[in-house]
Amino acid sequence: MHMADALLSPAVGGVMTAASAAALGYAVKKIAGDKLDEKKIPMMGVMGAFVFAGQMINFTIPGTGSSGHIGGGILLAALLGPYPALLTLASVLLIQCLFFADGGLLAYGCNVFNMGVTSCLLAYSFVFKPLTGKGLTRKRIIAASVASVTLGLQAGAFAVVLETLASGVTELPFGAFLVLMQPIHLAIGAVEGIVTAAVLCYVYGAQPEILDVHAAGTKIAAGVSTKKILAVFAALALVTGGGLSLFASAYPDGLEWSMEALAGSAELERDTPLHAAAGGIVESTAFMPDYGFAGDEEGSAFATGTAGIVGSLITVALAGGAGFIIHAARKKPAAPQG
Repeated sequence: MHMADALLSPAVGGVMTAASAAALGYAVKKIAGDKLDEKKIPMMGVMGAFVFAGQMINFTIPGTGSSGHIGGGILLAALLGPYPALLTLASVLLIQCLFFADGGLLAYGCNVFNMGVTSCLLAYSFVFKPLTGKGLTRKRIIAASVASVTLGLQAGAFAVVLETLASGVTELPFGAFLVLMQPIHLAIGAVEGIVTAAVLCYVYGAQPEILDVHAAGTKIAAGVSTKKILAVFAALALVTGGGLSLFASAYPDGLEWSMEALAGSAELERDTPLHAAAGGIVESTAFMPDYGFAGDEEGSAFATGTAGIVGSLITVALAGGAGFIIHAARKKPAAPQG
């Protein structure tokens, strides 16, 4: 559900960038104030890489000619907490935009809000946590995962429709666009909810303390090691990005499918100086556009696998580095006065 710049007016793009920047600023403040658990820093990097790789795998929605991919917001929030999750997902989206030309720079604020704020902060806080309660069980995890992912994705899809309406995109009439976007993302959300539940149930069985700490509002105990979980998901990220991504569905995702049904194309045009500037920045930074080598229009399997591995490694560095910087800044003693 990555939005392209052409779906937005500069004004709407600017407002949503400001809104997402405020949400990220609040997240950083909460992370610093809560004294980020040191064990979550490597988890931010590794789980961010896992979500990056997972987003490369589009799964077919039967009978529609459309596909979908995981967003990862609820998964990250359940494992990291809502605020580290938002920061991690924002890192994933930034890497996708700047290095792989997936989602526009002007649309970055919208994508962070639609995929991150709606899931990590809203759906997690108001759906996942109340449904899991303080006594985690596999049944509760499954129910909470499916419900929160589905509702979060519905909110994100509705936000896309509102943003295009406010931007005056006449090729996508509000009513018709809404009728296409909500049902297809309902189906995508159901699949992602099942995937999220499966991953969280595995973690609950292998390392229940990771999920228990969020339910109880505590931190991972000093004697609890997360090395096994980190190793498993690091390996899964590399296998998924470097190998399984080659088997992704070729069908357009839910947003592109809806656009093609109404406008006849998933690529609209906007000719403003700001759109040109944003596009120029991405063009200069994206060293593997569309997850392939520049100039390789066929999109070789080797290029796709390389993009999955490289993107995962960059995500580890950016998301984990962001957590480390916040943690280090929080620990730094204040300068003496007087």
